[in-house]
Amino acid sequence: MAGVPHWAVFLTVVCTIVAYSMSMSRSQASEIKAIRESARERIKKLQDEVVDLRGHLAHPTTSGEKKFAQVKELSASEKKRILVTGGAGFVGSNLVDSLMADGHRVTVLDNFFTGRMENIIHWVGHPNFHLVEHDVVDKISLVMDQIYHLASPASPPHYMYHPMQTIRSNTEGTINMLEIGKFSRARVLFTSTSEVYGDPMEHPQKETYWGHVNPIGPRACYDEAKRLGETIMYSYEKMGVEVRVVRIFNTFGPRMHPNDGRVVSNFIIQALQNKPISIYGNGKQTRSFQFVDDLVRGLRMVMDGNISSPVNIGNPDEYTMEEFAVLIKELTNSTSEIRHLKSSTDDPTHRKPDITKAETLLGWKPTVAVRQGLARTIQYFRQQLSKNQGRITTVGQDPVKPGYIKE
Repeated sequence: MAGVPHWAVFLTVVCTIVAYSMSMSRSQASEIKAIRESARERIKKLQDEVVDLRGHLAHPTTSGEKKFAQVKELSASEKKRILVTGGAGFVGSNLVDSLMADGHRVTVLDNFFTGRMENIIHWVGHPNFHLVEHDVVDKISLVMDQIYHLASPASPPHYMYHPMQTIRSNTEGTINMLEIGKFSRARVLFTSTSEVYGDPMEHPQKETYWGHVNPIGPRACYDEAKRLGETIMYSYEKMGVEVRVVRIFNTFGPRMHPNDGRVVSNFIIQALQNKPISIYGNGKQTRSFQFVDDLVRGLRMVMDGNISSPVNIGNPDEYTMEEFAVLIKELTNSTSEIRHLKSSTDDPTHRKPDITKAETLLGWKPTVAVRQGLARTIQYFRQQLSKNQGRITTVGQDPVKPGYIKE
């Protein structure tokens, strides 16, 4: 080392130490990554075993005692672990049917505030199906590939009955689902609503429209909770979570709650009993109705597609409430009279989706005509009436606890 400056020797030593440290850091980072991946796989296996055990303890039905609908056989790499919050509800249970039929491993998480066991009982005991009775506002540790977050009261009487449950399901519940997505690298879909547009000043409503919402009105607990839910989704997207947002327009079909106070269920139940059909307001306000099968197909296309920004899913077939009441009377052969009651506060005057985005970027559009879907829905409500000795009293627009109300 004779003739070599001391500073050069010192610099060489420092560079050697730094290079060694960096090599060690890369090695340690690689080891940590491998440990994390191994932990995820172990958690997945333990989770499956725990959920299986919970299901058997809560519902001791063996597959040998029960016949299930046919499902596809998928390889381990094709079969996804899919969580559906609110999976015992109207839309959620129809989505579960679709996912189960395609052979995926489906976990339903529901607190049964508005969901009903009868909507999913036909899958209980199937090896691909797991039910966890749990409230989304409470944290839970799961590992999933996809998460559909539907859990929330969705009809005005129900969400106004428990506004804080509604707000928390769409905010704290959304955060909890996104945390699962963040940990397990799962894609998370949030079911937002056309209510984010409020009483729109734009018609039809595009996804770019910011809305016209009363933040302190009786519907605000739902409208604003969904708007904040979307904000939370896109905040997590900045942290690396894959997110999807669907703005759902009025939907109807089998498994609607007979006492949810919605237009379709109220009109049909009233018409089938030849009772007066109640219209709140002058009947000139409009709605666009889609059949649930079209919505389920849209949800899955958004989840599996490449669009992370909000997407409207709805049927642009628009009716005034007066026209829709007349149509229900015709399809049910009802003798009901149509009566007008006091209009609801903040009830939107017009509601119609612009579905250009879904059509052009996803290839989605509704395929079930309103009349066709109504025929199937009317048959469903006939069965519900039969179960309740032919008598079900519909609810109005005031807050009401979910549940059947008989005369």
